[in-house]
Amino acid sequence: MEGELSGSSIALVKAQLRKQGITPSKVKRKPKPLFGIKSVQKVTPKDIALITRQIATMLMAGVPLIQSIEMIGSGAQNKSVSKLMESIGDDVKAGMPLSQSLRKHPRYFDDLYCDLVASGEQSGALDKIFDRVALYKEKAEALKSKIKKAMFYPIAVLVVALIVTSILLIFVVPQFQDIFNGFGAELPAFTLMVIGISEFMQEYWWMMLIAIIVVGYAYKEALLKSKKLRDANDRAILKLPVIGMILNKAAVARYARTLSTTFAAGVPLVDALDSAAGASGNAVYRYAILEIKAEVSSGNLMNWAMKNSNIFPDMVVQMVAIGEESGSLDGMLAKVATIYEQEVDDAVDGLSSLLEPLIMAVLGVLVGGLIVAMYLPIFQLGSVV
Repeated sequence: MEGELSGSSIALVKAQLRKQGITPSKVKRKPKPLFGIKSVQKVTPKDIALITRQIATMLMAGVPLIQSIEMIGSGAQNKSVSKLMESIGDDVKAGMPLSQSLRKHPRYFDDLYCDLVASGEQSGALDKIFDRVALYKEKAEALKSKIKKAMFYPIAVLVVALIVTSILLIFVVPQFQDIFNGFGAELPAFTLMVIGISEFMQEYWWMMLIAIIVVGYAYKEALLKSKKLRDANDRAILKLPVIGMILNKAAVARYARTLSTTFAAGVPLVDALDSAAGASGNAVYRYAILEIKAEVSSGNLMNWAMKNSNIFPDMVVQMVAIGEESGSLDGMLAKVATIYEQEVDDAVDGLSSLLEPLIMAVLGVLVGGLIVAMYLPIFQLGSVV
């Protein structure tokens, strides 16, 4: 027989096997993964969205909460999800409210999530709240995926262009340079410039690579430590062509979806605006929403405060005004979120179509420019003779 058994020591594992009536001939430690990296699956935001939808579905089907949590934990393929649900289930069995148990895991369940669950517990409509939260998490993850897709294409164009150009300069241009050395004539200025860049790349490519890594790491660390830099970065991103438009629409969609979900769950508007500011994903919108909150707290209408912020489209302001007048603000905000989520989806698809010929054009200019630089001396060979 062969198998695996967990234990703190080899002696303890042997003792456990003997209790089972098995006499082990050889027991050895399982080798650690390469570089000491443990193959532990993480609990991702998509996992949380799936868990929320499963709980909502089971509660609406009449399955008790504790049984729902146990079923999700036992059926999860991700062991980390199983452990998380087991911990939550133990707390609920011990009499702790679900919202308090979720607050013990802030890495996976933020304040907005826990506040909504708490409001559902207080109102006795936990199934409906979970359904709203599940929809919110699903929409948020779908929107995040679209934004990542939109950001991926420009970065991919730059990376591919950089790699192709570097390969040509380091490996191809030197071959032509050996041929040019036997011409015995002055080379064109464009060719000399390309050869100079090639020689620099051959000599210092490793320094450039290290510089790129160091600058990238330093910039990432600075973003984590400097609030001013993060705010400046957020403002700059919104001004980028095409990408900025997509991110603006995504921020409006997040704002509307978060506000609709929280307000519909019975959270006061001022508190809902706090949650929307935190979920906006951009400093420009976060500060604007906090100003809107201050205006609403002082008794002004939300649509008037949104108009004064000068960052929300007129259509959004008008729909919010209609929602306030008709008493259906949550429903109107949900419609705004749906419209802008669809616009983000369409914009990302359009960006994909736009960048396909752009990639070809960028690579064509780079490769074509290098080819022209290398063949110019050959074209002028007649004058040398």
